[in-house]
Amino acid sequence: MVLSPSACIQLKEGTHIAKVVLMPGDPLRAKYIAETYLDNPVLFNDVRNMLGYTGTFYGKEISVMGSGMGIPSMMIYAQDLYNCFGVESIIRVGSAGGLQEGVHLKDVVIPDSAITDSSCVRIYEKEGISNPGPDRKLLQIAKLAAEGLGVKADVGTVYTSDYFYNPDKKAIEKAMATGLLAVEMETAGLFLCAKANKKRALSLLSISDNIRTGEMLPPEEIREGFHDMMKIALITAVCSL
Repeated sequence: MVLSPSACIQLKEGTHIAKVVLMPGDPLRAKYIAETYLDNPVLFNDVRNMLGYTGTFYGKEISVMGSGMGIPSMMIYAQDLYNCFGVESIIRVGSAGGLQEGVHLKDVVIPDSAITDSSCVRIYEKEGISNPGPDRKLLQIAKLAAEGLGVKADVGTVYTSDYFYNPDKKAIEKAMATGLLAVEMETAGLFLCAKANKKRALSLLSISDNIRTGEMLPPEEIREGFHDMMKIALITAVCSL
């Protein structure tokens, strides 16, 4: 291990991080993505078991690393990647709960904006940073990639919540009633962090359950079954370099 400017990411000797990073929440999903989709993946970080790998896809260097659950964890790792390691783009590749009947299991959702109940955004609002959204170029590439692959991708607003178990039972009902596509726990934080650091971010979500209908995927499919989302993510990453 070499000296690192980050306490949470400690590069192993002879390793580095690519300019674009794919970020699932689950570090084991990061391992699966690296071993399944990347050529010659090399582990660059395992501090706190937040696994990170760098490899290639069609000759282009891409890294993949877990973010953990929730906005605070996402923002710690995104901030360090952007500021300490020269990362230019982060693409979240995560799971989400569908909020509308037309959002089915394994469907891909591409957020073009995110609203949140998180108190973490308040400091950004004081700095004049609000209305979190993705990088428009990355968004356009992802939409074209989905179209080219023949993958149905719903583009719209998602709800980023601090609460996996929300004590406010009406919060999800309100989200459904306002037409929000899905609920998850990291996207708004990533968008805000990218905007604050003048970097690029995108979120791609695959539906693991539908809160309205009660449908749910088993854990192994949540980790390994989101191939349409990953194809879009990898094409977007390569085309952005």
